[in-house]
Amino acid sequence: MSGVAPTAVALTVAGSDPSGGAGIQADLKTFSALGVYGTAVLTALTAQNTRGVTGVHAVPAAFVGDQLRTLLDDVPVGATKLGMLGTADVVREVATVLAERRSGPVVCDPVMVATSGDRLVGQDAVDAIRADLLPLTALVTPNVPEAAALLDRPPAESVDGMVEQAHALLRLGPAAVLLKGGHLGGEESVDVLVDADGIVVTRRPRVATSATHGTGCTLSSAIAALVARGVGGPGEWEPVVEQARDYLHEALAAGESLGIGSGHGPVHHFVRWW
Repeated sequence: MSGVAPTAVALTVAGSDPSGGAGIQADLKTFSALGVYGTAVLTALTAQNTRGVTGVHAVPAAFVGDQLRTLLDDVPVGATKLGMLGTADVVREVATVLAERRSGPVVCDPVMVATSGDRLVGQDAVDAIRADLLPLTALVTPNVPEAAALLDRPPAESVDGMVEQAHALLRLGPAAVLLKGGHLGGEESVDVLVDADGIVVTRRPRVATSATHGTGCTLSSAIAALVARGVGGPGEWEPVVEQARDYLHEALAAGESLGIGSGHGPVHHFVRWW
C-alpha cells in the first residue's frame, strides 16, 4: 500500500506446541512482544504439555515448501527463525526454498530435544541440518547437547570446550554461532558467540525457576525479531544477542507467576505488559 510505512516482519518455521510455551506459539508471542509482525510456517504438530512430548506428526515436506514459497512470494520478511523441522525431507525442502527466496538473515535454532528430555528428530534430520541448512544460516543457536549432536562429539563440559565446539560449528558454514551453556550448570549461565571477527563470552546470573519451557525458542525468535527491526548492522550479532538475552532473562524470572501446568512451565513472554 502506497504511503504506508513498512512494518517489520519476522518469520518462524517450526512445530506447534499445544501448551503454548514453545514452538510456533512461543515464537509468535516473542515477535509480538518485541514489536514485530509475526508470520509462521508449520512443520509439525506435537502432542505435548509442560511435562513432556507424547507424539509428533510431521507436515509433508512438499506442503512445508508450498507454505514457504507462497508466503515469501507476497510478504517481505526481515528475518527468519528456524525451529523444529522434524524430518530430513523437511530440512532439505526448507533449505531449497531459502536458497531460492529472499527471507532475511536466517537464525537457526536446531531443535532436537525438548526441555523435558524427549528426542524430537532422527539422526537423518541432524545430518541434513549439518549438510544442507548450516551453510545458509546467518546465526545458529544450539545448546550444549545440540552442538554435540551436530558435531558427533561428546558434550562440552567447560567454557573452553564450548569455545572449541563453537569454532568447529563455524567451520560447517554458518556466519556465526551462539553456543548456549545453560546445561553446564553453576551459578552463572554462560553463552559463547563466535564469528569471523572473534569470540565473545557472556555471563548472566542463573535464574532459579522451573519455568524453563521454550527458553531456546524464545531466545532465537527474540534474536530474529530484533534483526527484523534493524537492531545492529549486518553481521553485528553482539548487540542483538545481548538485547535478546535481556528479554529472556525478564521472561524467565517472571515465568512461575503464570502458574501454567505442573511440569516445566513457560516463560512469561509478555512480562513487560502484564
